[in-house]
Amino acid sequence: MMMMMKKVSNCGVAVCAVVLVAVVMMEVAHMAEAVTCNPVELSPCLGAITNSSPPSSTCCQKVREQRPCLCGYLQNPTLRQYVNSPGSRRVSTSCGVPFPTC
Repeated sequence: MMMMMKKVSNCGVAVCAVVLVAVVMMEVAHMAEAVTCNPVELSPCLGAITNSSPPSSTCCQKVREQRPCLCGYLQNPTLRQYVNSPGSRRVSTSCGVPFPTC
């Protein structure tokens, strides 16, 4: 009986190890799909930012995709004025993307 419990316990450890490796591999694959920061990707939002029109679904998709890049854009003196504008903040809120605090 003791030997059987030990084998079951070892199998449980092995299953946990396999699951852990699978989770780590999924995270590595996710990081490989990292976003390429390119402010031009936000061009579908231009009308919504400058004219107060509602953002399109494409605009919101791009804002979500570029979210990891927003702090970098805010640190860029050329882009800061656009990214930090009231229109950009409104688009961010409309798209349900929290404005970054960098």
